[in-house]
Amino acid sequence: MRSSEKRRVRNRQVRTQTRTYVKKARAQIDAGQLEGAQKGVAEAIQALDKAAQKGILHRNNAARRKARLIQKLSQATKDTQA
Repeated sequence: MRSSEKRRVRNRQVRTQTRTYVKKARAQIDAGQLEGAQKGVAEAIQALDKAAQKGILHRNNAARRKARLIQKLSQATKDTQA
C-alpha cells in the first residue's frame, strides 16, 4: 500500500504538470503568440513523451494530445500567414 501511494502521488504530480504545459501552449496559440506558442508546444510534447515513457499516460493518449496541439499550432500559423 505504501509503495502504491508513493506512485500515485508521483504520477499525479507528473500528470498535473503535463496538463499545465498543454494548457499554457493552447493559451499562447489562442492569443496569437506564435513564437512563444512554438516553444510552449515543444515543452508540452516533451512532458507528454516523458509521461508516456514512465507509464503515467498511455502512449496513444500522449500521441493524440501531441497531434492535436501540433494541428492547432499549424492552423494558427496558416491563419496568420493568410
